[in-house]
Amino acid sequence: RGSSSFRSEAKSGRTDLIFLIRFRHCYLLRNQRCILAYLYDRLLRIRALRWEYGSVLPNTIQFHMSTEEVEWFNRYKKSLATYMRSVGGEEGLDLTQDIKPPKSLYIEVRCLRDYGEFEIDDGTTILLKKNSQHFLPRWKCEQLIRQGVLEHILS
Repeated sequence: RGSSSFRSEAKSGRTDLIFLIRFRHCYLLRNQRCILAYLYDRLLRIRALRWEYGSVLPNTIQFHMSTEEVEWFNRYKKSLATYMRSVGGEEGLDLTQDIKPPKSLYIEVRCLRDYGEFEIDDGTTILLKKNSQHFLPRWKCEQLIRQGVLEHILS
């Protein structure tokens, strides 16, 4: 039965249907709250992906996202980039680096796959080839560690 037939019968004096109408209404409100909680949780997880993977998501993750979620991720990415450029002087401040406070400024890393040339701040260019090891500034290679290009070698 449709809700309009319930309403018309309830208005005509069938008070036993009022309970069913209220129950259905509460059920719909509960489902709405559950769906909103689920969508909000996904939104928080997508926001966390920006901090974990950087501005480009792997295809395996993007495959499981809806078009609207990808659009939201791109808007969040642009908003965060605009904010980071507005603070920290001329070059801005990259807030996605050093999520945890570093114990040392330089770390030893091993390249897990061929990446190509990589330039550090002093202008030195390093060739990142598979299985090569380097001693690099932590903040410069942290993004590559999260992307799986480099591996931090713990002593």
